[in-house]
Amino acid sequence: MENKKAISVLAALAQETRLDIFRLLVRAGQEGMAAGAIGDALGIPAATLSFHLKELKNAGTVRCHREGRSLIYRADFGTMTAFLSFLTENCCQGVNGESSRTKKRGACC
Repeated sequence: MENKKAISVLAALAQETRLDIFRLLVRAGQEGMAAGAIGDALGIPAATLSFHLKELKNAGTVRCHREGRSLIYRADFGTMTAFLSFLTENCCQGVNGESSRTKKRGACC
């Protein structure tokens, strides 16, 4: 993942309602949820929900498909995994690429 994409994900999730929506969709798993069910579960009006879902979709954190008359949203676990990998890819290597274990015993995460 490149910095620009990571910043886009962070920006999308750096808003309370969008974070709540994303976390709800993570709990829902691969089944996802209809937009109306998301709004009902979180008490979000349809117009507000539509705006936030659009922002999450544009950032690549959620995906959407139509089932009959419903739009089903689900967390994009591929993006979530890539983002977490991006954040932790150099974990415990130290600033100069030297493992922090060699500097302090047991200090690495």
